[in-house]
Amino acid sequence: MNNPLHILFLGGTGNISTAAVALLAARGHRVSVLTRGHQAAPDGVRLLTADRHDADAMRRAIGGDWPDVVINFIGYTPAEAALDHAIFAGRIRQYLFISTTMVYAVPRRHLPLTEDGARGNPFSPYAQQKQVCEDWLLEKWRAGKFPVTIVRPSHTYSPRWIPNPVRSSSYAPVARLERGQPVFVHDDGQGLWTLTAASDFATGLAGLVGRAETLGEAFHITSDEVLTWNQIYAEIVRAAGLPHAEILKIPTPFLCQVCPSLQEKLPADKAEPGVFDNAKIKRFVPEFACRTSFRTGIAEALAWFRADPARQVPDPETEAIFERACTAWLAARPR
Repeated sequence: MNNPLHILFLGGTGNISTAAVALLAARGHRVSVLTRGHQAAPDGVRLLTADRHDADAMRRAIGGDWPDVVINFIGYTPAEAALDHAIFAGRIRQYLFISTTMVYAVPRRHLPLTEDGARGNPFSPYAQQKQVCEDWLLEKWRAGKFPVTIVRPSHTYSPRWIPNPVRSSSYAPVARLERGQPVFVHDDGQGLWTLTAASDFATGLAGLVGRAETLGEAFHITSDEVLTWNQIYAEIVRAAGLPHAEILKIPTPFLCQVCPSLQEKLPADKAEPGVFDNAKIKRFVPEFACRTSFRTGIAEALAWFRADPARQVPDPETEAIFERACTAWLAARPR
């Protein structure tokens, strides 16, 4: 590479970020990852240990080795955005803020969604805070004080995730189906949804790094493959090799009444259609293409989980939501 960059990830060992760290390192960039030190960094990547809420600790961890580019995967509040601004303003060439497609207004009336679409999610404090962060950072850019690029991923999964309406980091839905127990899909299962492999997301993100023309812009990075939730479950069942699966179709209002925690997962997100226009990222990053179909990606995920029995232990919270919702629906539905 002619012009390798020093890239600092805030976060970098999670579901989405791990693949991006590996790809940028493989492309010859010097990559550092700042975390609390609970997980090891990939080979060839420098690990910085600090509390990202402690500006002095972050400065000490960085020392005098300031990065060219910062990619923030763990920014959720305006206070965190302001802290990063205080640390990095005037020192870096680019700050990529990983936001979310959840910032778009719901109900979603126009598809596919574009980056200039109306924002405002009344059901999700998480999305509301991300939107405030976007606005604050872009205002700093317009004032000439911070070189920000906004990135909005949708439902992105690695081989360590099994996408589902409750918690994709859990093996719980597959474990239930293996035991002959039901799981649920919201409404009639015909809602449209986009699932993006983390390895494909990484290609789009890497193409934005170090690009001055992306400053002040927002980008989707999502797959073009759109599935219904029924199709998503069918691919999971197929990959799991299950001869039978009981998938209950339960109305979203009923689910939220029985399990209030689903309010932020369904009306705020997965019960709305998730279809995104990727023309902008393809224009700026011509090499971006999502090559991993969900059929391929979910097969890789099931193989990873099944390689170690310890990975197949369902987390109690996700298991409890599936059990509570399915039991309540089976008791309440007309016979």
